[in-house]
Amino acid sequence: MNKLTLFFMLRRNMKLSNKRHPMFEQNKIAIIFTIFGVAFMSIYFIFLGTMLGWGARGGDEELIFAVLPIFLLLDFFMRFGGQQLPSLLIKPYLLMPIRRSDITDCFIVMSMLSSFNLLWLLLLVPFFFIVCCGGLPFSTTMGMLIVCEWLIVINALWYMLVRTLINQSLWWVALPIAIYALPLSPMLFLGAEKGFEVIIEFCYDYAYTGIAVAIYAVVTIVLFVINSRLQKHLAASEVAAEEKKDFQNTAQMSFLDRYGLTGEYLKLEVKSAIRNKAIRQRYIKGLWIIVMLSAILAFTDIYEGRFAINMWCLYCFVFFGAVNLVKIMGPEGNYIDLMLTHKENILEILKAKYYFFCSVLIIPTVLLLPPVFSGRFSILMVLAYLFITMGLEHFLLFQLAVYNKASLPLNEKVTSKGNFENSLQLVIELVVFFVPVALSLLFTNIFDEAIGYYILIAIGLAFTLTHNIWLRNIYQRFMERRYENLEGFRATR
Repeated sequence: MNKLTLFFMLRRNMKLSNKRHPMFEQNKIAIIFTIFGVAFMSIYFIFLGTMLGWGARGGDEELIFAVLPIFLLLDFFMRFGGQQLPSLLIKPYLLMPIRRSDITDCFIVMSMLSSFNLLWLLLLVPFFFIVCCGGLPFSTTMGMLIVCEWLIVINALWYMLVRTLINQSLWWVALPIAIYALPLSPMLFLGAEKGFEVIIEFCYDYAYTGIAVAIYAVVTIVLFVINSRLQKHLAASEVAAEEKKDFQNTAQMSFLDRYGLTGEYLKLEVKSAIRNKAIRQRYIKGLWIIVMLSAILAFTDIYEGRFAINMWCLYCFVFFGAVNLVKIMGPEGNYIDLMLTHKENILEILKAKYYFFCSVLIIPTVLLLPPVFSGRFSILMVLAYLFITMGLEHFLLFQLAVYNKASLPLNEKVTSKGNFENSLQLVIELVVFFVPVALSLLFTNIFDEAIGYYILIAIGLAFTLTHNIWLRNIYQRFMERRYENLEGFRATR
């Protein structure tokens, strides 16, 4: 079997795998929302490319290379939500009579030819069409367009390398930080404004030259070779179970014994967050994001306006819940049969989860103190979003315990396939991020700011104090659907 035949076979298998996934049928409404989102973003990109084209026509065509680093940085972070790693995809083929290097190379090429890389053409094509109509020769136009798209493909390879290394150890976050900080070094010596101008002028003058194209070719080859060897090695080591085990004695947390069965499940939540790789990484990444946001909000003026300030304050509080509770009962789906052997076990699990995630809110509360001390946040606003998250937000997210029926891997890396197993997950995600901010702006406009935040605190406290009532309601509805959910958990293990 030659590489071309292998490539088309693997591509066909990936499409069939997505269609045969147990959550495919339930994902259709989420797919519709995604299509609307992509359509909106496409219109925005076309508009932005058109505006840049009109500004650059007549001699400033290299302007695209001056702004391209910003687009590449945005593209890099966007890939964390969608691009899968070859090491996760090649494992089913490792026992087949096919060379591992061929399989790995095919999946890397597949990532380079992904439709995601073509997304930026919605911006680039209008830009180059306008500058071509403005007098730029057609050959030069096509050459610049190809180079811009080439840089997007290089960015895909760069993301693949960084994401693979970060999955092995979070300390590798230092690599992209160092790489992205290096071009910004002139801002330290020349000042922010002057240094930024120097960077833009350098990209404008040298990004589209013969030497630059040669450098792009070398970088492409180097990244391809490194990714090929790294992905092949990691896939083989995971299948062979070569991962080193470091057994550590965790705390007994005997102070939770006084709370009976709820206390035991609280211990399970804590140990699950410490021991299970997939869950632990979610908490570490969440902690990192909140620290970065807190620093940005405290020491910079990037985000101005009431909506932005309220939005990011809420985001810091709701992030842990939105990322983890949207998959509530997913980890327990791996051993849900055992949980159903005793009466009201599920109710005690729900209570333990609620107390655990309420306790986790201490972390963003402490981390948001710098913006409070710097005057960007008021203490009343922080308390309002603390209580609204503890009450209303958790009430909404816990409703998914009734409808979720896909097991979440505990130690394997979670891919982007099946991020939303039902449409309710997507709807609740949108509600928990935007509705409290809308309520805050509404109340503070109708009344004064202090009264608006006091109303939010009252709403949050109402749901918090009645948590036993609505948790029991969720438990009863879950038990009515237990056989349907049990079938889904077993099918997705």
